[in-house]
This record gives sequence, structure tokens and C-alpha cells, in this order.
Amino acid sequence: MDKMTEMKDIQFELIYREIFPFWDEMPDTDKNDICRHSSAVTYSKGEPVHDGGGCSGVILVCSGSLRLFMMSEEGKDITLYRLHRGDLCMLSASCVLDAITFEVFVDAEEDSECYVISGPAFAAVSERNPQIRIFALETAVSRFSDVMWVMQQILFMSMDKRLAIFLSDESARTGLDTITLTHGQIARYMGSAREVVSRMLKYFSNEGIVEVSRGGVKILDKKRLHKLAR
Repeated sequence: MDKMTEMKDIQFELIYREIFPFWDEMPDTDKNDICRHSSAVTYSKGEPVHDGGGCSGVILVCSGSLRLFMMSEEGKDITLYRLHRGDLCMLSASCVLDAITFEVFVDAEEDSECYVISGPAFAAVSERNPQIRIFALETAVSRFSDVMWVMQQILFMSMDKRLAIFLSDESARTGLDTITLTHGQIARYMGSAREVVSRMLKYFSNEGIVEVSRGGVKILDKKRLHKLAR
């Protein structure tokens, strides 16, 4: 093993030791196998990461943000959830989880740096280490609560409440009062139409809850917004 490869493997191992609770229990040969089949990948904003088919591998977000979504035959998509720094994407590795029988798409919603572990390599190691397969299943299942929350909002909640929840959550995530997203992006994340979002934002603006501009949506009255979100 040359020095460059050895340094790269050490870099991966330092990160994986923090991310994977099973890491220290694995044989060194399996640790080395995962590190050798890992790569650092940079995705540009808007670039496809996983096209719904095949096995793109296990993806760890180091910086930036990825969006997971489902797409209809007509080309309409619904955002299931988003992944940020430190998050793992298991649904892009169908060869690891046989139970994944539906197509999930992933794209980069901003410039993102990721570590990608080869799906077949991760699957082979998980066959020898049951705790890895359990971890993969638990990681995937934990995300289905996010998916069910999205479906619950779409099916049962009014549009004003859904928009208030989205704006509140986005502000809490970024720590900013201004949401720097277009009406189209907000609609895509909410699984709605841009025209519907624009009308509701206009209503919020007329009520003095937000201020809408080319730079995004600025929250003016957090108290009223949070009341709508409840």
C-alpha cells in the first residue's frame, strides 16, 4: 500500500469511527475493505447523485445538502427529506437493503462534499457482520418517520399550516430569519405547486407575517408564524 492510499484510508477511518457505532467491533480486514472502497466525491448544486436505479452506494454528507425525492411518471416530484452534514443516505444503496423496492432519487441542493462507500463492498462486509446490516436497517427505518410526516402534511394539513411549518423549520435549521429559497424551490420541497405557494406567501405578506423579495422570504412575526404552525 503506497503512502497516499494509506493516508486516504486513515482519513476515512477517522470519520467512520465517529459515524458507525459498530466500527471498533469489526475485524481489521473488513475495516480496510470499506476504506479501500470509499471515495471522496464533490457534487455541484443541482447535480444528480442517484438516479433511482442501481446501487450508488452508501453516502455520507460531509458538507452541503442532498435532497431525496420520489418522481411520478409525469415528472412531478415530492421531496421526502433532506440530508445535511453528518447524515447518511442508505436508500441509495439498494444492494445493501433488499427490502428497498421503490425508486428514490437524490440530487445536490447545494454544492456538497460526500464520502461514498461502494454498495457491493458495504453489502459484502455486512454479510459477515450482522451488526452492520442491523445498523443499515435502523438508519433506513428512522428516515421513514420523516417520509410519513411529509405524507401526513400533504394529505391532512391545510396549506397555511404546512407553509408555516416549513418556514419555521427552515429558519430553525439555518439560524436565520430570511429563507433564501425561490417560490418554486419551496413548492418542490413541500410537494405543492409554485402558484399555490406564491398565493399563500402573498397572504402571509399582507398579514405582516413575512416579507417577500427577490432575496427570499424574511420572517417578520415569528410568534404568529409559530401559532399557525401548531
